Amino acid sequence: MNMHKIIKKVIIAGVAATIGFGTFAIEGTNTVQAATATTSVGQKVIDYGKKYMGTPYKFGASTSTTRNFDCSSFMKHIFKKYGVDLPRTSVEQSKVGRAVSKSNLKKGDLVFFSSGSRATGHNITHVAVYMGGGKILHTYGGPGVTISDLNSGNWKRTYIKARRVL
Repeated sequence: MNMHKIIKKVIIAGVAATIGFGTFAIEGTNTVQAATATTSVGQKVIDYGKKYMGTPYKFGASTSTTRNFDCSSFMKHIFKKYGVDLPRTSVEQSKVGRAVSKSNLKKGDLVFFSSGSRATGHNITHVAVYMGGGKILHTYGGPGVTISDLNSGNWKRTYIKARRVL
């Protein structure tokens, strides 16, 4: 093979490799951006809410303060920062968005419970935000804003339903 043919093949291979890798890099970037876009708001809501870890719980807390929260005022506050204006109470919040099964929960979904002194086992008395990995971010009683395991103890026993608002 003469030198001219070798150079020509190297150039063709180089151009093909450049186009191929360039397409892969562009498609790979778009795929990553698309995946990030679908999960980013839910994760942002959670990350923002985690900044309030330990903030005291107060039943009937005002929506105009961040010194204390009840479960629904906490959800109202953290979702509002990202453009979702939730109603004031957990009962009203349980009616917005669309229903989602427990097995299909995504980060940012609202989860509802019948727990605490006003619970009948069927009525909504508590709301939290699903964090992924079986965890919820919410506020109640002594711990104030905290993270709990959705699939154990009181939260597993008193789970009612979930709604997707994002």
